[in-house]
Amino acid sequence: MPQNVVTRFAPSPTGRLHLGHAWSALCAHDLAREAGGAFLLRIEDIDTARCRAEFVDGIFEDLRWLGFDWDGEVMFQSQRTAHYQAALAALIDRGLAYRCWCTRTEIAAAAAAPHGDYGPLYPGTCRGRSDPGDGRPYCWRLDVLKAVRTTGPLRWRDFREGPVIASPQMLGDVVIARKDAETSYHLAVTLDDAAQEVSHVVRGIDLFRSTHLHRLLQALFHLPPPEYRHHDLVVDDDGERLAKRRNAPTIAALRQAGVDPIRLISGMRDGRFPVGFHLPDD
Repeated sequence: MPQNVVTRFAPSPTGRLHLGHAWSALCAHDLAREAGGAFLLRIEDIDTARCRAEFVDGIFEDLRWLGFDWDGEVMFQSQRTAHYQAALAALIDRGLAYRCWCTRTEIAAAAAAPHGDYGPLYPGTCRGRSDPGDGRPYCWRLDVLKAVRTTGPLRWRDFREGPVIASPQMLGDVVIARKDAETSYHLAVTLDDAAQEVSHVVRGIDLFRSTHLHRLLQALFHLPPPEYRHHDLVVDDDGERLAKRRNAPTIAALRQAGVDPIRLISGMRDGRFPVGFHLPDD
């Protein structure tokens, strides 16, 4: 492992952190600390409708209670709008992005929508379409096949899988700037990881397929690809992954219940989680 290891934890302040967040932060934190590297914190707050300042404070509070210290200043995506706009403009100038006026309902109802390995893909309805002129909102989509022809074959390295051939076409023409935001998760996270010089991206296995697209974006912007470590997700006794929308127990609730954070983290390092939660292979 190289000595200049830089990892990051990048939560969205749309609610309080839960046990799954703690596991992801632990994986990233320990990888950096064991290598004598840096552990960074980024707040992914592009969703202005759902992100709240009190949840940002809660993230700081929860991480400190868990014993995680981070290096340098915290990066806020809401302060990097100009960078995302410039990147989007560059893709538009190169003819690699197009406007899309379709609604979710229209996309779901498209009988001819193609299917990839991971379900239905956007059928490309608006590729080459003229502005309808009625003022309806639109997002920007990446013309993935055109982009792939621009970059040529690509690979990325995963800690468990080894070299992986990038196949971003499996995701179709993804949104790179939302109707209600200046960017999307995919574009922002790619630019931000490069800006923070992240050497090892540590995140959940649910984001494994997104890495195919992120590798394409890295190539389009001539950004160095990091190594990826996709960890298993914490699940409940029903095998369901923890999520804010499913009212997963929060770190704040554990603290209020008198849980010892040192024992909690020590147990998680050894693969032991609070009763009712575990990794899929447990």
